[in-house]
Amino acid sequence: MLNAETAARPRFLGLGGALAVALTVAMIGGLDVHRAVTSPYSLRRTISEYALGPQGWVFDVGVLLLAAGSAAILAVLVRAGVARWWSPGAVAMALWSVGLTLVVLFPKHNWAMGGPSASGTVHRVASVLAFLSLPVAAVLLAKPWLRSAEWGRHARRVFALGWLSALALTPLVYALLVDASGGTAWWRVFPLGYVERLLVVVEVVAVLAAGLWAIAVEKRPRVA
Repeated sequence: MLNAETAARPRFLGLGGALAVALTVAMIGGLDVHRAVTSPYSLRRTISEYALGPQGWVFDVGVLLLAAGSAAILAVLVRAGVARWWSPGAVAMALWSVGLTLVVLFPKHNWAMGGPSASGTVHRVASVLAFLSLPVAAVLLAKPWLRSAEWGRHARRVFALGWLSALALTPLVYALLVDASGGTAWWRVFPLGYVERLLVVVEVVAVLAAGLWAIAVEKRPRVA
């Protein structure tokens, strides 16, 4: 059997990853609650606009915690044999964390200052990378375990949330198609902030579900 110190470390990693994701919800959710009370109409703006204001550090720390927590959850799942590092699901999960990190490193462009800018372009691409990667990661990581007697309950939860995340992406895809066909600019088709918040909520819940799976799988006794 693993000794107590070795066994405790991965359990702490899984729990720490889930707590980091939960802390992200509390930090950025707190910004939204404050905005909803003081200026509800401004919720139509994207979440990343917080980075341009005085609470920018809260947004940055929250997103980096989400990226780090997601990476920790993935590491636990891989170490436990749920996935391999170079499997499509694990790669997609890693890209989700990379995309989130780039969102912080390259802030959204401040259109009040003119533009566009290189930072804003990278930010937009990184956001798309993250939003697209998470549903793929959730579905592919969970699929091999759907009928597992041991992990099927966790896998089915993550799998369903992965597809729900993909469904939450459809308004943005529709807006891009409208824009590409010469219609309304994509960011005007729907209130972008509302659509983005719905998508983020579903995707973060999917990550939390994966975190619960990571915590559970590391509690299983393992031989040395």
